[in-house]
Amino acid sequence: MSLLVANDLKKTFGDKTLLDDVSFVIEPKQRIGIIGANGTGKSTLLHILAGTEGVEKGEIRHANAFSISYVEQELALEGEQTILDAVYEGEAPVMRALHHYEKALRHFQEHPGDEKAEKNLYDAQADMDAHAAWEAETSAKTVLSKLGLSDYHAKVGELSGGQEKRVALAKALIQPADLLILDEPTNHLDASSIAWLESYLSAYQGALLLVTHDRYFLNRVTDAIFEIEQGNLHYYEGNYETYLEKKAEREAQAEQEEEKRKNTLRREMAWLKRMPKARGTKQKARVDRVEALKAETPEQKEGTLDFVSDSKRLGKKVIEATDISKDFGDNKILDRISVRIDRGSRIGITGKNGTGKSTFLHILAGQLQPDRGVIDIGETVRIGYFTQGEADIDHSLRVLEYIREGAEAITTKDGATITAEQMLERFLFPRSHQWTYISRLSGGERRRLYLLRVLMEEPNVLFLDEPTNNLDIPTLRLLEDYLTQFPGAVVSVSHDRYFLDRVAERLLIFESDGRIEEFYGHFEDYLGQKEAAKAEKKPVKKESRRRPKKKVSYKDQQEWKTIEGTIEQLERKQAELEKEMAQAGSDSVRIQEWLKEQETVAEELEEAMERWTELATLMEEEK
Repeated sequence: MSLLVANDLKKTFGDKTLLDDVSFVIEPKQRIGIIGANGTGKSTLLHILAGTEGVEKGEIRHANAFSISYVEQELALEGEQTILDAVYEGEAPVMRALHHYEKALRHFQEHPGDEKAEKNLYDAQADMDAHAAWEAETSAKTVLSKLGLSDYHAKVGELSGGQEKRVALAKALIQPADLLILDEPTNHLDASSIAWLESYLSAYQGALLLVTHDRYFLNRVTDAIFEIEQGNLHYYEGNYETYLEKKAEREAQAEQEEEKRKNTLRREMAWLKRMPKARGTKQKARVDRVEALKAETPEQKEGTLDFVSDSKRLGKKVIEATDISKDFGDNKILDRISVRIDRGSRIGITGKNGTGKSTFLHILAGQLQPDRGVIDIGETVRIGYFTQGEADIDHSLRVLEYIREGAEAITTKDGATITAEQMLERFLFPRSHQWTYISRLSGGERRRLYLLRVLMEEPNVLFLDEPTNNLDIPTLRLLEDYLTQFPGAVVSVSHDRYFLDRVAERLLIFESDGRIEEFYGHFEDYLGQKEAAKAEKKPVKKESRRRPKKKVSYKDQQEWKTIEGTIEQLERKQAELEKEMAQAGSDSVRIQEWLKEQETVAEELEEAMERWTELATLMEEEK
């Protein structure tokens, strides 16, 4: 029997239709990821299912005893509660037993020897026994610990926004529920917490419905995808990887259908022009058919940023930070950090929350002064800084007005001009929405608009601070494609493993003692090395430790001369395969062949990059 059935749901916002007679089913233990551009109704659908928002039409059916545990983006926790009080809050008997026991235990610890407090504690322990709640208590504290919350008695009102999100997540995870709904659960989590959450959800007993931008997380946790697009809901069975394959096939089919529609329209219009006026009845039928064909609108495709902007030329000297230190009170955030950013650098900054990542980026951008150390910035550097949170956007402006404040148009390296209107279209703001007031946009749409504004100002150095928070997957794909062609330097602060693997070649991992570890390669490879080191119970080797030098052989020297050419050749082959797949139409056999070939090329490219790293290390040691 299905867990939940939704029939013909309709939801509008002003003149925008978010859900247009949408129907779907959620089965027990199903794991569903929701995908779609910001503003298309993903969070609205979650609100509707959770019962916090209504619909204009349609119905939702489920069992009478059906229960939901829900973590939304906008939290409403009680500030005077302790973390444990907040987590144990709930109507289920086991949660009431936990809440009663926690209060009784705290009262007894504050009033030792008080007979009433002792009896209350005894009663609470009996209640815990009756509801088998001891395991739930252990589970709750384990969840809190894994999410980086160790002070269980801290007041919620004294926590940071990220810590509050983790409290809400812990609360949802331990509540008994038939359906767990998570809206951007990986926001404010570091890589180790995200990896733990993946494994936790794989053993979760209820059904799961989530919205996330983290594509590795989406791929590993889900077994079905709902895609919301122009008021419609498309269902794909399988994880994110399977969704990409099936969506490519569906888009190829849609392109064929659109071409057929255009051909039919051309034939009908040509016939009308030749048609004698005397045959009016048949002609009217033809006119009606032409109008119907005109009214059909093709499915909106994701935007592309397949160009290189003619931004101000970047000189050889970019940014060099030497012995940067920063303290906040007695807390040492940065301790003698030295980093050089060169033209073409692709640097990813990651690490646990509170280790100074954003602080360091503020210092590099000149928005914060270090306590000690020197920042040397080249004369030609023009920084574009995409900060966390919402930028200082005037909500009374219209979308196009805000972008035009940055630039009316940008010029590509080939000399072509792309107007603000065209750039907005590429960033999933169709012409019909470009005169919408910013105040009417969703939070995610405003983030997307802010990102475009930064790019429109044509910087030659990009700083991106947690860009994946509140940006949808289509926008992230746009950004990643743009960065692969961007001629300047890029520094990204992020916990998003997929994003860092796409855009960073060198990682700076910030540690809690104010220092950093440097790693060349993919973030997933770094995490794998860390896990392997833990399993072997050996400390991770620090770069500062001396290693015996390995003599560079003649074979290594010759390979070093050719390996960059090999990598470039493989990258070109990868791009050609992607282009061929895009032009494949509905030939699923050829698409499968290209997918296999693409996978082979990707593996060869990864091996070549790993070999390049090994050879680069050898050459450096030989100096």
